[in-house]
Amino acid sequence: MIYNKIIQILLVEDEGYDVRRVRNTLKLFEDSIHIQDVVSTGTHALGLLAKNENNYDVVIMDYQIAGGLMGENLIKKIKEISPAIQIVVITKMTVNITDFNFANKLIKAGAFWYCTKYPGDIEDFIYQPTDFILSIFNAFEKKLLEQERLKSNKKLSKNIENILENKTIIGKSKQIEELKIQIEKCAQNNANILITGDSGTGKELVAVNIHYKSSRKFENFVAINCGSIPTDLIESELFGYEKGAFTGAGSKKPGLFEIASHGTIFLDEIADLPMHAQVKLLRVIQEGEIEKIGRTEKIKVDVRIIAATNKNLGQEVVDKKFREDLFYRLNVVPIKVPSLKNRGEDIPLLVEHFLNKFCSDVSKAKPAVEEKAMEALMHYDWPGNVRELMNVIQRLSFNTENKITAADVNNSLIYLPGTNRKFGTRIMEFFNSSEILSWREMESILKGSYFTFVRDQSESDAEAAKKLGLAPPNYHRMCKELGLK
Repeated sequence: MIYNKIIQILLVEDEGYDVRRVRNTLKLFEDSIHIQDVVSTGTHALGLLAKNENNYDVVIMDYQIAGGLMGENLIKKIKEISPAIQIVVITKMTVNITDFNFANKLIKAGAFWYCTKYPGDIEDFIYQPTDFILSIFNAFEKKLLEQERLKSNKKLSKNIENILENKTIIGKSKQIEELKIQIEKCAQNNANILITGDSGTGKELVAVNIHYKSSRKFENFVAINCGSIPTDLIESELFGYEKGAFTGAGSKKPGLFEIASHGTIFLDEIADLPMHAQVKLLRVIQEGEIEKIGRTEKIKVDVRIIAATNKNLGQEVVDKKFREDLFYRLNVVPIKVPSLKNRGEDIPLLVEHFLNKFCSDVSKAKPAVEEKAMEALMHYDWPGNVRELMNVIQRLSFNTENKITAADVNNSLIYLPGTNRKFGTRIMEFFNSSEILSWREMESILKGSYFTFVRDQSESDAEAAKKLGLAPPNYHRMCKELGLK
């Protein structure tokens, strides 16, 4: 092994005889390994590391030393100061080198390797420097890798900060403040989560915040809409397949659970998951393993599951559309995302946020919002929730210059039905009595408004067409006729 630098050692040992034994052992490798400092207490060692952790690559420490701070506690303190540094433990304890309980305690605390001082272990290394010397070289290799990992994580942390800034949950209402507290709590554990709430409330936003605030934040966040994948493909999408598993499987494909291993998978619209896939998902949760199509051996995965639905999943269980055992496995931590109509005080903050975003995207000066315009926005019921508000503000930011008036808001909202989806009295508030349109013109507006409304409540054109009861070609033709992009 050739390195650009000599491995620098901090030796923590309180017995002079043992210090000499270690020095004599390492003399054979003085071109590669150098004992930089020797200290006799854990407190002294921590003081040196705190001043300049970069002085040392590997700590060799006696498990039992004077001064109180020793063993696992000292190992943990060293790793807190210098996460990359590696620790080799030597001990006088009468411990068999194959005592896995003792080794497991040390490794969990942060040690890299350990050996016993006698009968004669380290003295033997003077003549046959095998495990002890190799442990130092291997520890140094691990330190270099750990430095690279920490450096990479530092860059990822910046990216995560940007993600969380762009995916921040806007609002100061009591409901949103409680939701934020719940997110912080959920991020500290690995329990499965079931997020419920109306369409457009921001369930995926909640899932993203939980993932990127958790210990899994440096791993993958994989999102899938269970209702958007054909029934016959859902299993291969979730669990993957091997080459030749079926006709057309020209190469193997990793499933989304495999891709999300050690990270988080977000299963949106979980109520739409077919029953046969529910059985497979239950096994993943229970056993922590997946079965790929065409593969006999199971694959271990470590995935946190966050599921979401706008349906009453308990009622789906009663109606025999969803497995009861799977429901309880997913609903370990329930989170309810409030509807926008129940937190009207957050609307001005959301309007400001979306105006900043959309105007910044097109390098346009942000228009002011008149008081009556804001009142109109706050008195609307927002059946499409935050997603609908976002779309309206995007429309207003494009169509207005210096200020947004109440008339602008009303003209924008007329393209979205109110709470009565059959165009009842609620939408009458937005008609303009000074400009009476012909029935043909109004019919076109109403059709356009309803199509726009349904699209705003849907994840895709295919979903919108299904909700409208139209075949996709007819849906696209009508959108074109109505002038909808």
